[in-house]
Amino acid sequence: MRIIFLGDIVGEPGRDAVKTALPMLKERYAPDFIVVNGENAAGGHGITPRLVYEILRCKVDVITLGDHTWDQREILPFFEQEPRLIRPFNFPTTSPGLGWVVVSGNGKKFGVINAMGRTFMPVPVDNPVLGLPPILEQVKRETNCILVDFHAETTSEKIAFGHAVDGQVSVVVGTHTHVQTADDKILPGGTAYITDAGFCGGHDSVIGRDKEPILERYKTLMPVRMTVSAKQPQVDGIFAEIDEETGKALKIERIQQAVELPSNGKEK
Repeated sequence: MRIIFLGDIVGEPGRDAVKTALPMLKERYAPDFIVVNGENAAGGHGITPRLVYEILRCKVDVITLGDHTWDQREILPFFEQEPRLIRPFNFPTTSPGLGWVVVSGNGKKFGVINAMGRTFMPVPVDNPVLGLPPILEQVKRETNCILVDFHAETTSEKIAFGHAVDGQVSVVVGTHTHVQTADDKILPGGTAYITDAGFCGGHDSVIGRDKEPILERYKTLMPVRMTVSAKQPQVDGIFAEIDEETGKALKIERIQQAVELPSNGKEK
């Protein structure tokens, strides 16, 4: 099985970058499934139902989220009608939506699980390592090929999580910090791992935001409006191959695809 995962989509420039890059990536990698993190898709703050469908129309199979899941209130009731949109499974059980899904295509099934870390994160959640086994039990009734988007702040927690689930899932991809790490590898138990996939959007920026306001804030300590950058658009992510019978990873490769946007990328 061949899969592509793309890091956090930041605003309209990120959405446009994904639309532009995916045809090239599909031709290069011929993926069976595509997963993206969409928690910053709406101007850097959450996602809306309209943007969910905008992303899914790009032949994306699953959209994962993170700590900005609830930033756009209209998304709350939407989870009931769109199972391909998932939020961290270790949110409170009373939260709308689910934290995992199994999708089908080309005669294959692929499980995607969304989890969130706890260190330095603004949203209190349950322990992701302790909460994962019952979900894995359900997913593995249908497929051994499983990706986990682990949305967390610290590299140490992401690395620890990767080792904790090594051999239980096919791929662990870190998100949230927006800076792609150079530690893509296959762990001893057969799980492909990277600490952070990076982000999709303007890379001449501070993790997707225009530099000037942020530098002004550092200098003056005054509040500023942090606008989404459209400069130097690029999509970051990973490509992975999985043995469909065992669920073990065979390959992981970083993606950094620069693109030219069809518009000026101004945020709407």
